[in-house]
Amino acid sequence: MKKKKQKAFVCSGGLLVAFVLWTLAICYADVRAIGPRQTCVGLASLNGAFHRLTGVHMWLYTLTDWLSVIPLAFAAGFALLGLAQWVRRKHLAQVDRDLLLLGAFYAAVILFYLLFEAVPIHFRPVLIEGQLETSYPSSTAVLVSCVMQTAILPLRVRIRRQWLERCMTAAIHGFTVFMVAGRLLSGVHWLGDIIGGLLLSASLVMAYTALYPARKTIETE
Repeated sequence: MKKKKQKAFVCSGGLLVAFVLWTLAICYADVRAIGPRQTCVGLASLNGAFHRLTGVHMWLYTLTDWLSVIPLAFAAGFALLGLAQWVRRKHLAQVDRDLLLLGAFYAAVILFYLLFEAVPIHFRPVLIEGQLETSYPSSTAVLVSCVMQTAILPLRVRIRRQWLERCMTAAIHGFTVFMVAGRLLSGVHWLGDIIGGLLLSASLVMAYTALYPARKTIETE
């Protein structure tokens, strides 16, 4: 178990370095004004070619936007569970350790979101209601990948029936793939936005996995 956690930490660090290098490439490599209103896009040849290949499918953008409520509901559910334990056990330290870790993880995801909202790197390849919107890294890809993939471990601890736990895990993986692919094919993001979002998400999820407490230390009810 210790070796697995060490490997997860190393993998997380490697993915974070890859995300930083990818972000630098987006900022400085092949930057040209190919976006709406002459906005600049990094790795313009790659991003432009992929955008022309997929085209724009606003129905898919709308669908994935609406389905984003599902990871938000998961996050809210875990937050309410932690709050209920805090109230019932009368001390924050008595809340299940994996729920406290999940809360810290959500805070880290929010901080990254705020950072890239404050420092725009890419704008969407299409205008949304006539307005430019930041698009790097894809916030939907980050939200879905981070929230849904980190939901698997705490659900495994709390779901007693193995068949149900396996079905839930498969459904989470399938939903994550659908949402990321849907966002990519909708044409509202550059390919680089999705890749950046996946690299950041993978790094954060691997760090969460490495820090996840041993099952016997979690006092589930």
